[in-house]
Amino acid sequence: MAARRIDGRRLWDSLMALASIGATAKGGVCRLALTELDRQARDLVVRWASEAGMTVTIDKIGNVFMRRRGRNDSLPAVMTGSHIDTQPTGGKFDGNYGVLAGIEVVRTLNDLGIETEAPIEVAFWTNEEGSRFVPVMMGSGVFARAFTLAHAYAAADVEGKTVQGELERIGYIGTEEPGAHPVGAYFETHIEQGPVLEDHGKTIGVVTGVLGIRWYDCTVVGMEAHAGPTPMALRKDALQVATRLMQEVVSCARRHGPHGRGTVGMVQVHPNSRNVIPGRVKFSIDLRNASDALCEAMDADIRGTAARLAAESGLAIEIVPVSAYPAQPFHPDCIAAVAAAATALGYSQMPVVSGAGHDAVYLARLAPAGMIFIPCKDGISHNEIEDAQPDHVTAGCNVLMHAMLEMAGVVS
Repeated sequence: MAARRIDGRRLWDSLMALASIGATAKGGVCRLALTELDRQARDLVVRWASEAGMTVTIDKIGNVFMRRRGRNDSLPAVMTGSHIDTQPTGGKFDGNYGVLAGIEVVRTLNDLGIETEAPIEVAFWTNEEGSRFVPVMMGSGVFARAFTLAHAYAAADVEGKTVQGELERIGYIGTEEPGAHPVGAYFETHIEQGPVLEDHGKTIGVVTGVLGIRWYDCTVVGMEAHAGPTPMALRKDALQVATRLMQEVVSCARRHGPHGRGTVGMVQVHPNSRNVIPGRVKFSIDLRNASDALCEAMDADIRGTAARLAAESGLAIEIVPVSAYPAQPFHPDCIAAVAAAATALGYSQMPVVSGAGHDAVYLARLAPAGMIFIPCKDGISHNEIEDAQPDHVTAGCNVLMHAMLEMAGVVS
């Protein structure tokens, strides 16, 4: 089994060919969902799938499923995939790697004459990035019935163009009802988009789950006053209280480790004048952790801290939830298949969690699911300088192939 390896050069060349569609001057890719460039990329991937003997099905939200028959073709497919839309300043690997790794698995199975018991499928999901249309992870979300097709169709970009209209324009509205496509198991291969694997010198991240997310808007209200005549002891400085709470967001994450995350990314100060004591500060809070229970514990922690600071300062502090995404653990069988494949192939590995959302989050609601991470240079993604080493790209695909064969079964 361990002797079976993909063609790393062929996979790399496919990645570079796809990256040429929407290539930017800085070496990245700008290929927003449902644009003409997205159509060109979809057509190329579908052509590659057809050349590999796969049949293609498209559903009404534009998700594309490319199928290699199994001996027992009535079984639900063992599926892999990701997305091929990018950020405006995207890279060559985010999403694209997961789709083309699946195509390479099928090409390799064809080369080796391997028949699987269950069918193998490669999917690419519509509008994962959410750069042009919201919500993010749109195609997989509609597939998992997290929101309706009508809601997705009505989403519009800044020019007023709708998802439905743009799908029609590029010719990618299919006939299959989203979700009416059985999935036996799902794997997604991805660059880590963070620095953990590189920092630990590991090749394969065995992803155990995706962090839950809680977003809030926090407002601290004091009193504007002249910066000169107002003594320090008599000030109601909203910014000074707000900065104490911002620091506590970071401390809260550390108190709820090892997977706690706490971020303040947006701050608005009123009146934002150099000689006026700030009277109101509004800022964002982003809390994440590996389970919903830990996310709730962080929520209680930061609310308790805010109440204490409000009592000490006499200033009003309001924390309003903006959105919440549940944590998504992956299936033990898929996690074990990834870890076993990495071991059999001799790759260094470690368990990791994903701090970013992926289509696998929604697929995990429908079938056993798991993810495979490889390092990306300096942990950088959503950036034109996003990069990965060819041997890591090959390693992740080898692990994917072996994990999928474990779940699909090899006909002896």
